[in-house]
Parts: sequence; structure tokens; C-alpha cells
Amino acid sequence: MPLRAAPVAASASAVADPVDALIKSIRIPPRPSLLADLQAELASSDPSPERIGRIVAADVGMAGALLKLANSSLFGGRRAKSIEQAILFLGINQVAALMTGLLARQAIPVQSAALANFWDVSTKRSHAMVFLSRRLRIGAPDIAHTFGLFCDTGMPLLVQRFPDYEATFLDAGAEEHRPFTALEDERHHTNHAAVGTLLARNWGLSGEVAWAILHHHDYSVLDDEHTDDAVRSLVALSLLAERALRRYQGHAGSPEWNKGGARACAYLSLDEIEVDELLDELEEALHDD
Repeated sequence: MPLRAAPVAASASAVADPVDALIKSIRIPPRPSLLADLQAELASSDPSPERIGRIVAADVGMAGALLKLANSSLFGGRRAKSIEQAILFLGINQVAALMTGLLARQAIPVQSAALANFWDVSTKRSHAMVFLSRRLRIGAPDIAHTFGLFCDTGMPLLVQRFPDYEATFLDAGAEEHRPFTALEDERHHTNHAAVGTLLARNWGLSGEVAWAILHHHDYSVLDDEHTDDAVRSLVALSLLAERALRRYQGHAGSPEWNKGGARACAYLSLDEIEVDELLDELEEALHDD
């Protein structure tokens, strides 16, 4: 992991480790208090929908945004008129995942022309991940949603730290063979996957989400039986979501799919016809969202 400092010999005159200094120079936003309250309730022995409803309703803006999301077609299209109904329709875990995403958008501003649509794309990806998780019956939809939203959150944080990161972002996206993170590591000695993992851990997100963020451009994990299946599933679904998003945006191809798509299909036991049918359904759902 690029952000992990290498062991050094203890010495009174030891020079400060440059990787450690780099870590400290990247601002990781603190976990929002509302998220901490939600997570505390979810971690209790008997999570209460009523208490979760009160936590959410304490922020009027968040409550309104949550209702709008809950009523979208990708979450069933049922018309919840209150937070209580949204919790009833979606379940407490999905409501918590949606709230986590809204809080992330509020806490992590995007100050970059190259990333101007960052949160719109991340939100679409999270919705695509939910669709795929449900459609293929793989993993928990709320976990897929959270991963889809957070997997690239290291990018706006790197923009804040490195004035030239925009150029790296554009160049890395054009890489046809190497992982997206390879160029980031070369130029900045860290990458958005590693920074996103730090954010996920600091915000108390699940271990599978944090590990999947770290490895979401390392498609070799799809062949690694020693990697947790929950992590491999998230990485595989993210490739399908990426391909669907590219089609939704009008792009002819997907560099990431070219790098890892075959491995994703093998892991998910999907053939090309099944993938095309699935992507057609998902693209239609994204347009209706």
C-alpha cells in the first residue's frame, strides 16, 4: 500500500519518514457527527427505526435529500412521504448508506474543473452498484452503494493536496494497460485508492468497503482465492458499473473494462450475452433515475 511507511531503525537523529509526512499533509475530513450517531445506533444490539428516523430528521436538508433519493426508480419508485416510510420501504441499512453518501458530498467539496461532475458520477455509480447487487443477488445492496460512492473519494482530496493532480487524473484515465493508480504513484507517491481507504477507515465504514476501495484498480484480486469474496464481488461489480456509466455517458468503450472485464465476467460467471442484457437494463435504469 503506497501510504504505508517502511520500517526504519530507531535513532535519535533519524530523519522524518517522507511517506509519513505525505500522509499527514493530506487532509482527511473528520467523520460527521450525524454519521457517528447513525453508526452508533446501527451497532447497538437492537437498532431502532424510530431512533434512526429522529437522527435523520434532525437535519432538515439531509432529510429532504434522503426522501428524494428513496423515491427514485432505482430504489423501487415507491413514494415515501416521510423518513419513517423511507426506512420502512428501504430498511435501516440502506437508509444509513444513503445518508452516508449525502454527508460525504457535503464534507468533500470538489475544487477542480476536471472533476466537475465528480459527485454526479459517484452517485450514479452507487445507484448502479445497488442495481447490480440486487439483480445478481451478490452481497448487500447497502454495502455496494457505499463502496460505489466512496471508491474514488481520494481524487478530490488529492486535488486539494497536489496542484498538478488534474493532469495526472486525465493522463491516468487514458492509460490503456497499466492500472489507473500506477501513474498516481509515480507522480505523487500515493494514489486515490489508498487515500480513499484512509477516509473509509476514519469514517468507520465496513472493512470490506475499505479493502475494496484499496484494490478497486487491482484486478488481479479477482483471481486471488485468498481475497475475501465480499471484496472481490465489489471490485467485479464496479467494473460492470463503470462500463454501464461509460455507455450512459455516450462513450464507445471503457479502458477499465478492457483491463479487467474478462476477469470480472469469469468471477461472476457471466457470458458476453448476459453482460450485454444486464447493461441494457442498467443503462435504462440510470436514464430513469
